[in-house]
Amino acid sequence: MSRSHAPEDGAPNTPVPFAWGPVSAALLTPLGIIAAVTLWRLLAAWGMPVIQDEAYYYDWSHALAWGYFDHPPGVALLGLVGLLYPGSALAARLGVLIIGTLSLFALWGLYRAAGLKDQRLLSLSLLLAAATFPGLGSGVMTTPDTVLALCWVVALHEALAALTGDRRRWLSAGAATGFGLLGKYTMLMIGPVFLIALLLADRRALRTPWPYLGGLVAFAIFLPNLIWNVQHDWLTLRFQVGHGFTADTGALSLPVDALLGADTPSAGEHADAPPMDPGQRLQGVGSFVFVQLLFWGAPLLVALAAPLTGRRWIASLSALLESTTPQARVLLWAATLTPLLLFGGLAATSSVEPNWAALYIVGAAPLLAAAVLPLARWAVIGAAVNVLLLTLYAVHAATAALPLPHSADRILRETNGYPALASHLRERADGPLFVDRYQTAAMLNFYGAGSRVSQWPGLTRPSEYGLGRIVDLPDPAAIADSGFTLIAWKYAVPKIAGFRVANAETLYDCRGLPLHVVPEISWPDASPCGEDWLHIWRVLRYQPNNGPKR
Repeated sequence: MSRSHAPEDGAPNTPVPFAWGPVSAALLTPLGIIAAVTLWRLLAAWGMPVIQDEAYYYDWSHALAWGYFDHPPGVALLGLVGLLYPGSALAARLGVLIIGTLSLFALWGLYRAAGLKDQRLLSLSLLLAAATFPGLGSGVMTTPDTVLALCWVVALHEALAALTGDRRRWLSAGAATGFGLLGKYTMLMIGPVFLIALLLADRRALRTPWPYLGGLVAFAIFLPNLIWNVQHDWLTLRFQVGHGFTADTGALSLPVDALLGADTPSAGEHADAPPMDPGQRLQGVGSFVFVQLLFWGAPLLVALAAPLTGRRWIASLSALLESTTPQARVLLWAATLTPLLLFGGLAATSSVEPNWAALYIVGAAPLLAAAVLPLARWAVIGAAVNVLLLTLYAVHAATAALPLPHSADRILRETNGYPALASHLRERADGPLFVDRYQTAAMLNFYGAGSRVSQWPGLTRPSEYGLGRIVDLPDPAAIADSGFTLIAWKYAVPKIAGFRVANAETLYDCRGLPLHVVPEISWPDASPCGEDWLHIWRVLRYQPNNGPKR
């Protein structure tokens, strides 16, 4: 493709090569990053088996509601496509792929609005944020964080627009906040971020109605979930407070408890949790900081080497300060420090999941990009290393190809053996089918174990299955009359009052081997793979102590 200049001084038209204009160049690199990341996510979503929590959230899609035991309703919507193609990991993840791609476009828009007009700095910021381990995984695996991440970025984008002159944009920032709360309650962290930004960058806005109207918009969108919680004894909020603060929020009364033949409610998750000693507190904070740094992967090593470039490193950091607007600097710093300080402090008193603070990456990515700009080529290589590592992880989940030690092979324990277990139960299960762990129920329902599987109460942590919505609970009188089948994880045989084990099977799931069935209760030393087993399941047929009445 070529174009011609007008003739000068009688010279003939001379074709010159086509050149991208500045606008096209500004679009090309970010679009290429988004396309490449999306393509990788698509391939990973197609090839990687579902993990246990994903299957659990997919099961919620069978009964849409304004609230669930563990989270608000946003994540349940992501799995709706999977209902059309049961057992397909790719179909179940299509919602996540779409939301993940929208998050990348929103992130690009946020960095442009922040003033990152330098093409290298903007593209590197987008690449580093997308190529973190949470950034890559959030567009593949279904979690509430997928909805949260999109709403967090959109809320920051709209808040920045409000801070820089159009205060009416607090309404759209409030709307993004409300939808984020319907995804995950940690969206509440955006409140302190907004307040800090208002106090430091636009205090006069507090004398106008717009920030307060934005808060009302957020509350109105979030209100249906609050109403649902009121109607269900504040179930989700009590569970999340207990989970996040390792606190006892009281017993949780669930419909499934009727199967026990008593009115005793399910125990709270942390009813007997002991307080942390000083050593545990220090270890918790140290572990939290280490994991947050680890999220960046190989580019963090480049950042550690960048100061060796001397003046170039100082100049790149100065360029970041000069290119971003004062409002953007305040907002991005607040969005970085708020999650880190909140969950870093919480790590000193309770158990904190690593992903809870991962939203700080959105605000911190431009700072890391400026720090590694003198070594930009190496930073890009570092991002590629992250992609390679997660690719190997996804391939291993599908093929068990890597020689990982048993203690470190969590991904196979999350995914391996469940299709074979579901197939076995389709042929052998008798009567109502229960499991002791919600994760096992979710995986068996995803792979189709014949009848829908639920969780027997009182054996492990309660879950959404206790509400009897996504899987109908049988009549307690029928259970007391005819018994039931229970799949117990590992090798313990649960004792259930009023029932006895009439017959049992032990199933051994070993890496690379078919499911090994022993028609009795046996112990780990009977495993065909020695100590290198991934799962040991008991299939236990319980009958009433006085025998069936029929």
